[in-house]
Amino acid sequence: MIIRTGTLTASGIVRGSALIENRWFQLMFGITLSSLLPVFVLWMIWPDQIVATGTMLHSAVASFSAFVVGLLWYRRLAAHPGIQGIENVVMSFLVTFGVAVGVLFILRFDYSRIYLLSGFTFTITGFAWLASRLGQVEHPHFHVAPFGNVERLLKLPEASWTIMTEPVVPAGRDAMLVTDLRADIPDDWESMLADSVLAGLPVFHVKQIEEGLSGRVDIEHLAENQFGSLLPRDGYRRVKVVFDWLLAVLLLPFLIVPFAVVAVWIRLDSPGPVFFRQLRIGSRGKPFKVIKFRSMVNRPVTPATEREAAMTQSDDARITRLGAVLRRYRIDELPQIINVLRGEMSWIGPRPEALSLSLWYQKELPFYQYRHIVKPGVTGWAQVNQGHVVDLNDVHDKLRFDFYYIKYFSPWLDLLIAIRTARIIFGGFGAK
Repeated sequence: MIIRTGTLTASGIVRGSALIENRWFQLMFGITLSSLLPVFVLWMIWPDQIVATGTMLHSAVASFSAFVVGLLWYRRLAAHPGIQGIENVVMSFLVTFGVAVGVLFILRFDYSRIYLLSGFTFTITGFAWLASRLGQVEHPHFHVAPFGNVERLLKLPEASWTIMTEPVVPAGRDAMLVTDLRADIPDDWESMLADSVLAGLPVFHVKQIEEGLSGRVDIEHLAENQFGSLLPRDGYRRVKVVFDWLLAVLLLPFLIVPFAVVAVWIRLDSPGPVFFRQLRIGSRGKPFKVIKFRSMVNRPVTPATEREAAMTQSDDARITRLGAVLRRYRIDELPQIINVLRGEMSWIGPRPEALSLSLWYQKELPFYQYRHIVKPGVTGWAQVNQGHVVDLNDVHDKLRFDFYYIKYFSPWLDLLIAIRTARIIFGGFGAK
């Protein structure tokens, strides 16, 4: 068995020895930017504030805390594909420094605006530079040992590939290798892979690279023991239930007036009810009725047409003029806050499918029902990567995104999905 010797991040494949990827380097680099350089700025511009012990202490603690939390956020987000390095930097430190200033303001502590602004500016600039350096390997190149199931890698546009024709260690200290380590590899190729590891070159398993680059977990050969590794973390699942409910309670009062406006608009736009209710499959396979704003013409559905009616195609003729706007900006999904309050849904998770579609997919796709191990969500990993799909082949890919979410179930992945959802809402990606 070959041991992997590299680090896989969303910003690219980085050699394990890379200094700028080292967490201790990033910590010391950030402390210099967020805590030490602002003192020099104050000494140059406003030296009187340096002697204000309380002001300096509050400012230094706030800036240091904002940096440390932002660094943790930055590194956690970078563990998943789908977010650009500089975007990650801006999002992480903008929020943490903003929260730090908010806490100081609420607690009425004296603080130096110049100190905090300098710390924020230096931190953003410094880590944007680091992200740009890491971004140089954002489209990595791999040498592929041609054994086992490696053909699927060649279809991934996130990297480039060179198929090796002879068992010779690739030239260059930045070379990276990938192969199917579960395949029957000839002895001379095994020896070459071992020599590569000894030379300090990372050797990756095909499944690891595919997951890291595509954000999908392969479901074609799931064995029984792998299901155990895909169990979501129970501790975070319990915390998430409380957070979902609290967020829904806090948001509901602010949504009442917009809901009323949309409701009146729907009634004026086309005849029929304001809300659309549909039976869908939830956590543990339990059916529930999802609530959405109606965005289509109101037509009766029979058992014979139920599956077809549940499929929304591109430029679907049933979508009303107002419905197209509601769907583009996901406004039609907002009434699902009621499902969240009832405990039937989470804000983030695999999207619930209509009962008729779910039963069909379960017959056609292996392990489909396993996606029901977590609560369905208003938005999810598949939605921010793929959009709305109904075709079996597309649903198969969607299931791989769902399995990735279950495998890496964490607050950091949920945070990444929330960020990408906000970005998508303004762009209308994946709406049908």
